[in-house]
Amino acid sequence: MIVRLLLAEGDAVPLSSLPEETQAALTEQIGVMRSVDRDTLRATIDEFLAELEGVGLSFPGGIDSAISLLNGHISPGAATSLRRQRGMDAGADPWERIAMLPPERLMPVLEDESVEVGAVMLSKLPVAKAADLLGRLAGERARRVAYAVSLTSNIAPDTVRRIGQSLAAQLDMVPARAFDSDPVERVGAILNVSPALTRDDVLKGLDETDAAFADLVRRAIFTYVNIPARIEPRDVPKIIRVVDQATLVTAMAGAVGEAAVASEFILANMSQRMAAGLREEVGARGKVKEKDADEAMTAIVTAIRGLEAAGEITMIQPEE
Repeated sequence: MIVRLLLAEGDAVPLSSLPEETQAALTEQIGVMRSVDRDTLRATIDEFLAELEGVGLSFPGGIDSAISLLNGHISPGAATSLRRQRGMDAGADPWERIAMLPPERLMPVLEDESVEVGAVMLSKLPVAKAADLLGRLAGERARRVAYAVSLTSNIAPDTVRRIGQSLAAQLDMVPARAFDSDPVERVGAILNVSPALTRDDVLKGLDETDAAFADLVRRAIFTYVNIPARIEPRDVPKIIRVVDQATLVTAMAGAVGEAAVASEFILANMSQRMAAGLREEVGARGKVKEKDADEAMTAIVTAIRGLEAAGEITMIQPEE
């Protein structure tokens, strides 16, 4: 009665998440029912609501849902081991687990496996995820996979299941990553807070050993001199609000070359009164040790990164 009422109201009822035997029993019961008087319906609703209100805590149901719930709280190795054990369960549907994976994990299947296997996978995934994956494929490959979908009508269910089990086992074999970010991001983050001389020396060495990697690292680096190219002028007031004025004065007093250009960019995008006050303090500060200037510039960069992480500002991405 509750299901019939919800459907009559136009609500989506995710019955497919129930065990198949429960779905079958529910369907059969609905099939033999005819009409229910208002008093009985009202009593059933009251009883159902009372049971809902009595629930203190609910669990997701199923090992796959449990792993997703605990994502980030259990180790990647434990999660992989549990998924493998789940894959050995003859009653498990491998496509449920595959559908929960992010597009980045599924793309290699579409790119490297046969178009027939790719077509079966797209046919078993939710429409939105399948469309997302297809849109990421190169044109010719996308057309071939899309055409292959039209040929899947006569594939036996057991064949589809075996394909799913093979893909699930293959995807579970992906080793756990020891690092959350890729090497370019890690090297760039380290060089961001390194002294300028160290940064220049490391980049020079990278140029000699792997010029392509060095170029990627340069684009990942964000230092004080990159402020004019990576920061929107309207975001400068947000930055100077979270940076100590003494730090700004030290950085600007020690800025030379490109760093001096960055200082002028900051001064040009704040109030004239504040800029005039900073210029006066910078002039009075006199010569600043290079080490002190580097530390002050690094503190400003760190503050900017903090604002970006908090969603307060959006940095301009470097050009390819």
